[in-house]
Amino acid sequence: MDRVERMEGAERREAAERRDEEEPGLRTVHQLRAVTVELDLLGAEFAQRNGLHPTDLRALICLLDAARARTPATPGSLGRQLGLNSAGTTALVDRLERLGHVRRTRDGRDRRRVLLEVDEQAVSLGMSFFGPLITDVVAAARTFSDTELAAIQRFLLTVREAIAAQRDSAAPR
Repeated sequence: MDRVERMEGAERREAAERRDEEEPGLRTVHQLRAVTVELDLLGAEFAQRNGLHPTDLRALICLLDAARARTPATPGSLGRQLGLNSAGTTALVDRLERLGHVRRTRDGRDRRRVLLEVDEQAVSLGMSFFGPLITDVVAAARTFSDTELAAIQRFLLTVREAIAAQRDSAAPR
């Protein structure tokens, strides 16, 4: 790389930094991206340590979210959330079941329907790894007023909806 290319690169970086200073929304985008990268790296570390694929971890998170929302989780709903076809979802659930993280049960109201539940052992495993981070984030949240927390939650919900809309528009038809 010659001197002119280095100068041009430095000028581009400086221009980007000026744009960020002028547009607070861009600073927020960059912070969200940095948080996303850090969480992704942490999730990958957890998955690697526990013999999981990153998709396995995403599946467990989806199932835990469904349980917290008291929403029945089925292989079909899990596959849709993760963007997997039926065969991929079956392989994923089989793998998680073999590892003892998930169990299939029959729906009490419709015996034809299979429900997925995260095993307590998987919850404990996740808490042993992610528990300290959760504790730190909850402690950080306590430093904000109820009004500030409501604004943060509204912002994050709006961002999540924007991401979901982008995913939906990018999905093959």
